[in-house]
Amino acid sequence: MKKIALLFIVFASLTVFSQEQKKPKIGLVLSGGGAKGFAHIGVLKVLEEAGIKIDYIGGTSMGAVIGGLYASGYNASQIDSIFQATNFDELLNDFIPRSSKNFYEKRNDELYALILPFSKLKIGIPEALSKGMYNYNLLNRITRNVRHIKDFNQLPIPFLCIGTDIETGKEVLLNKGNLAQAMIASSAFPSLFSPVEIDGRVLMDGGVVNNYPIEEVRKLGADIIIGVDVQNDLLDRSQLKDATRILVQITNLQSIERMKKNVKETEVYIRPDVKNYGVVSFDKGKEIIRKGEEATFSVYEKIKLLADESSPYKKPNLKLATDSLQIIDINSNELDNYTKEYVIGKLRFKPGAKTCYDDLLKGINNINATQNFSAISYSLDANENGDNLNLTLKENPTKTYLKFGLHYDNLFKSAVLINLTHKKTFFKNDRTSLDIVLGDNIRYNLDYYIENGFNLSFGFKSQFNQFNRNVAKEISTLDLGALSVKSINVDFHDLTNQVYFQSLFVQKFLIGGGVELKYLKIKSETLANADPVIDNSNYLSLFGYMKFDSFDNKYFPKKGWYFSGDIQSYLVSSDYTGVFEPFSIAKADFGVAATLFKNVTVKLHTDAGFSFGNKSVSFFNFILGGYGYNPINNFKYFYGYDYLSIAANSYIKSTGTIDYEFYKNNHFNFSANFANVGDRIFETVDWISIPKYSGYAVGYGLETRIGPIEIKYSWSPENAKGYTWFSIGFMF
Repeated sequence: MKKIALLFIVFASLTVFSQEQKKPKIGLVLSGGGAKGFAHIGVLKVLEEAGIKIDYIGGTSMGAVIGGLYASGYNASQIDSIFQATNFDELLNDFIPRSSKNFYEKRNDELYALILPFSKLKIGIPEALSKGMYNYNLLNRITRNVRHIKDFNQLPIPFLCIGTDIETGKEVLLNKGNLAQAMIASSAFPSLFSPVEIDGRVLMDGGVVNNYPIEEVRKLGADIIIGVDVQNDLLDRSQLKDATRILVQITNLQSIERMKKNVKETEVYIRPDVKNYGVVSFDKGKEIIRKGEEATFSVYEKIKLLADESSPYKKPNLKLATDSLQIIDINSNELDNYTKEYVIGKLRFKPGAKTCYDDLLKGINNINATQNFSAISYSLDANENGDNLNLTLKENPTKTYLKFGLHYDNLFKSAVLINLTHKKTFFKNDRTSLDIVLGDNIRYNLDYYIENGFNLSFGFKSQFNQFNRNVAKEISTLDLGALSVKSINVDFHDLTNQVYFQSLFVQKFLIGGGVELKYLKIKSETLANADPVIDNSNYLSLFGYMKFDSFDNKYFPKKGWYFSGDIQSYLVSSDYTGVFEPFSIAKADFGVAATLFKNVTVKLHTDAGFSFGNKSVSFFNFILGGYGYNPINNFKYFYGYDYLSIAANSYIKSTGTIDYEFYKNNHFNFSANFANVGDRIFETVDWISIPKYSGYAVGYGLETRIGPIEIKYSWSPENAKGYTWFSIGFMF
């Protein structure tokens, strides 16, 4: 009887409108449901197959996202392609590419296992909600054709969506402004995404108050409603086994009764069978789309009655506007702790620049990567000569953090890292960070930095390192040849202070320079009859450097390249040994990583260094051997040899690694390295001769929240014994 009644309504509507000689207006209502909303794509495919032209669209949550894309001009097949190409793991985690982080932010992510807000001597809890910037960037890019349309009634298909005012609990109609922002606000699911502020109201998922905006679509002018319902019925206690389901249940408590009333007012009601899927079942997208198709085919006869049989509607592919942008002006709200120059420096393009969406989104990611802003929104507004970029940034109220890390390696041994970071200590844009390393070898690192965007940035560093280890005898100035020892045991202490300036070069390379004062104390009890103090001197030097790093992962990169080059001139010394003369050291590293085929990556790395001028001080020589520790001074990894067992004032080394990720975050790898090491080898052709040193390593690595856990077995044909090395946690 219900089907007959619905058919009668459709026939009656068609009869009335044929008498009035006008086509009935069809409104499409799409409910929310997270990943279950993929079913909307299947519904749209069948509607297009039936030749149905949609005149108005209203949606909530995922229904708002798919409805908004359809309203902006995409057809169902194009929306399907967009969603199939989207990485939903990255979307849910609000993934920020490593390339968008500056060297400090990379270090922050690759050093600390736990970061906690710290205010008024109280430790807070970390921010759990995603800002949704990955999704916001994606939607801004793919809706660029309509970026200048601020009234959603002017879209190719008039559109609206629903948000919930989190402060009042009231429904908010979103039909004006930035389309991408409206879709994000409507789909800001509680516990997954942070609320979105629009026009002074803080909004979250519209499904909390109105998951099926049929009345609003009627008001747009719709005569017939096609409604798609992917909302779950209420679950019983046996099904409420996780936090997400409980939150969905709470959301549904208010809307379930309203939905029953709305169903009765829907001329063509489509309910895909998605009860076996959850709001985050994004990996089941293709299956859910088929469920939408199946549900729509079940009411196909009613749908065909709405089509113009003489001229069925066929929605064309949307032709995307050019990706290029002419940014005329960059505007931002007034900030308390950061300057406009800081923001523009993060964007890495200036007002008046011709750019593209790739560079725009990289710039937004750069701002997001700082973690200095709890909310970021932006729009591209029409200017007669191009676009104005208008940014709205909400500063993170937390200025102080406690950070923690753990590490073990065979050189520095076990260590616990405690960090205190404070922002805006003295000036805008500044940051103060103090690392204290407790364990077998107590160390510290103090870093103060003022970042000024494209202008010169200023920094001060102070760090102390120490360890006890057998090292190459060449580190000593004593004549040990007659004693036939290959290594000596030393207590090594290094206190380094630097003042430096740095900036961006061609918007990619970090260049800088400064002055360094280093105190070095090395003593050894190996030689009973000799002075145990090998060095106890201060060294003053000038240095300069250039760096670039686009690796997608520091420890297990799949793509990108890295370059570091620096030169340091040692000018003055307190000269404990009495042999100091001014000299300089130059060194360079280059590495590249590429994925050969699925889960198999190759990384090639070459580095070299040499001293020039007067005879170098042996304590600053290049010292090779071992793996898994945080390199300082001129210490370098070398497979096949024990820690710090090869030393000279010049070297060249090449390393190749093949890494196979056989299961997510689990790696098996094989490495080979070759080197020539000696005094002033670049003054002859020795450096291009057959490598004097070689070594190999096989290893297993596991990526964890505290950093990589690695075990490697290393050997060399030049050595009788092999070495097994362990490294646990981020290196510091």
